Amino acid sequence: MSELDVNLPSTRQTQGSIKDKIEVSIKLLTGDVFVGRIVWQDPECLFFTDANDRKTLLSRRAIAYIQYQ
Repeated sequence: MSELDVNLPSTRQTQGSIKDKIEVSIKLLTGDVFVGRIVWQDPECLFFTDANDRKTLLSRRAIAYIQYQ
């Protein structure tokens, strides 16, 4: 498994949204959309929680895009 490259702008953007608890919309390749906060990230996944405190582990490979609010 590779390490998270903190020099990449995308990694820094996501880390900033985690630190600042910014709400995001994540659209998967399947068309499903998740709205809430990213709690943590690693090289393979994002851990996500929504307004109902539902927790979801999302594979980075399944993500079409992340929209930062």
